[in-house]
Amino acid sequence: MRRTDRLFDIVQILRDGKLHRAQDIADRLEVSVRTIYRDMDTLVASGIPVEGERGVGYMVREQITLPPLNLSPAELEALNLGMAIVAEAADTDLKAAAETLAEKIDAVLPTQVVAEADTWKFAVYPFADAARGLAHMGPIRAAIKSRQKLHLTYRRIDGVLTERTIRPLHMEYWGRVWTLTAWCELREGFRVFRIDLIEAVSPLPEIFADEPGKSLSDFDPHA
Repeated sequence: MRRTDRLFDIVQILRDGKLHRAQDIADRLEVSVRTIYRDMDTLVASGIPVEGERGVGYMVREQITLPPLNLSPAELEALNLGMAIVAEAADTDLKAAAETLAEKIDAVLPTQVVAEADTWKFAVYPFADAARGLAHMGPIRAAIKSRQKLHLTYRRIDGVLTERTIRPLHMEYWGRVWTLTAWCELREGFRVFRIDLIEAVSPLPEIFADEPGKSLSDFDPHA
C-alpha cells in the first residue's frame, strides 16, 4: 500500500471522532506501530486536526471546512484544479505562488463543521492527484442527478483492475482527492471509490430508485 493511500485510510478511521490506539490502527492496516506514529506526525503537519499522543491514542475532534456560502463545490473544485495545474508547472515562482495561495485559503477557513463532503484540509496529497480522474466528474455528477447506474473500470490500490456496476449516490471532497459513495452490485454493499483511481466510467441505460438499505441515508461511513 502506498503511503498516501494509508494516510487516507487513517483519516477514514479517525473520522468517527472516537479515540483509536496506534496499535489498533497498525493491526488494521497491517503495519508497525512506529509507522503509525510517523503517519500521525505527517497528518498533524499537514493540518489535519488530529489530537492525541503516543501510548494513549488519536482522534479528530473537528474538521476544518469551507463555508458553503462563500464557495460552491463547483467553485472549490475549479479553484483547486487551477492550483493543481499551476503547481505542476516548471516555473518555480508560480509553483510557490500556488502553494502560498493554498495556505492563505486554509488560513481563513472556519473550524465550524459544515458537512463532511466539504472537507478541505487533506494536504498530504500532492497537487497532481487533483487532476487525475476529473474527466469522470461530469458523467458521475449527471448519473447521480438522473439516478442512472454506472459501469466502472476501477484500479484498486493494489493495482488490480476490477469491473463494477454501481448506483452512484454522493461525492465527497477530501482536499485534492474526490471520493464516490455508491452501492456496488458486485459486492452487494456500499463502497467508497477514489475518483482518481477510476480508469473508465460509462453510463448504463438502467435507472435506479431508492430502495431500503441501498440509499444514501442508509450509508454508515463508520461501519
